[in-house]
Amino acid sequence: MSERNGRGAGIALALFVALAAAGGGYWLGSRGGHDNDGAAAPAAADGGKERKLLYYRNPMGLPDTSPVPKKDPMGMDYIPVYAGEEEAGPDAAGAVNIGPGKVQKLGVRSEAAALRTLARTLRAAGRVEPDERRLYAVAPKFEGYVERLHVAVTGQPVGRGQPLFEVYGPELVSAQREYAIAREGLAALQDAGGTARAGMQRLAESAQARLRNWDVSEDQLNALAAGGEVKRTLSFRSPAAGIVVEKNAVQGMRFMPGETLYRIADLSSVWVVADVAERDVGRVKTGAPATVRIDAYPDKTFVGKVSYVYPTLQAATRTVPVRVELPNPGLLLKPAMFAQVEIGVGEATPVLTVPASAVIDGGARQVVLLRAGEGRFAPRQVKVGARGDEYVEILEGIAEGDEVVVAANFLIDAESNLKAALDGFAAAPSAARSVGHRAEGRVDDIDAAAGTLMLHHEPVPSLNWPAMTMEFKAANPALLQGLAPGAAIAFEFVERQPGEWVVTKIEPRNAAGHQH
Repeated sequence: MSERNGRGAGIALALFVALAAAGGGYWLGSRGGHDNDGAAAPAAADGGKERKLLYYRNPMGLPDTSPVPKKDPMGMDYIPVYAGEEEAGPDAAGAVNIGPGKVQKLGVRSEAAALRTLARTLRAAGRVEPDERRLYAVAPKFEGYVERLHVAVTGQPVGRGQPLFEVYGPELVSAQREYAIAREGLAALQDAGGTARAGMQRLAESAQARLRNWDVSEDQLNALAAGGEVKRTLSFRSPAAGIVVEKNAVQGMRFMPGETLYRIADLSSVWVVADVAERDVGRVKTGAPATVRIDAYPDKTFVGKVSYVYPTLQAATRTVPVRVELPNPGLLLKPAMFAQVEIGVGEATPVLTVPASAVIDGGARQVVLLRAGEGRFAPRQVKVGARGDEYVEILEGIAEGDEVVVAANFLIDAESNLKAALDGFAAAPSAARSVGHRAEGRVDDIDAAAGTLMLHHEPVPSLNWPAMTMEFKAANPALLQGLAPGAAIAFEFVERQPGEWVVTKIEPRNAAGHQH
């Protein structure tokens, strides 16, 4: 009997040592195993100097600490935390250590969060249009006929006051004669009484006003007043220097009052109307700098300013027109040309920012990696605001001066298996994303009532776990049917919540280690 008891005590002691070694190996595999170049043990990391022990933390990364050494339910020792290694807040469980050699190989770079003015370039497609304030229409105000064309083609440049065409109109000739007769009568009544002369004066002024309203030039009116000959035709001149963009006049044609015969455009300054997306138009301000590029001139850029944001939305494209005014030396910019417009937008007030590469965007939340010390990094959830071309505004989560990783942060994430730590930020366990793992092993014990099984598994590369024996929960009772202690299996499992490992699939394995 004593021999049997001694043998049992020896087996128990051996099992305890094996569990303790497996627990220590698991922690080394999941934490230190990522970095073969890491720092030495805590006692030697400070050049042999004794450091102050603060507390012990859970080896599985659970939010549980102890002032004295202890073990977790699987028999793994709690990890000592020394002064200089502690972290505050919810990021402590996700902190990782990476040795100097690994940091150098990964090319890790960090930059301090700082106050900056966010600069952003808004890009939109546009088109060149004439300046509406520099468009002129030539339309006679009386009925007549086109007698002669001085400018006969569209696109011809004209100067201010240059003759465009000559017209004949019966009403025009009659109005000239009336004015000439009134001027002659006024001259004849120069010595007459006041009433007769005043009447003739009113008649002459009325005829003169009628001719002026018909765009008869002052030179012609003065010639008529001086006793000149009545002109059969009237010459119409260009009201401005520009380009003939429309010509409806044909020699010999009849025209009606108000009919546009010529349209002149002054293209020395033009508009570029850009179609800005509805979501971006709130950032565009009058006076913002704009750069325009035209496909016809790939080596040229045209610089102007936003002069107007239209108050209407184009429902078909969900865009708002934005006007940019540009000088047009050499008339390179031609109406209807397509343009690529870049508008500078951004807030004038400095805000807290980090480089855009520092933010790991998980969709539902955004995270940055803080440099907590030499080779020490911790994830921190942040709330982002406006985005610039190179920087992102941070509304919550970090403060000015905090060092964030801007290069190799995704490599640190992969190297340190931070995925589970980032998922721990979810509001509820059900919101966390499950990451599946696969392993092979042997069934040591089954508790069907509790829905658990004790498995001795081989190393798990996806978690950097060594071979060890630990308890798993079954996702459903059906997985335990037909299982017996000693069975060789291949299984899949996930971490449903921190520290709770759940088997989701079990397959038998033959003696050679192959699945059926």
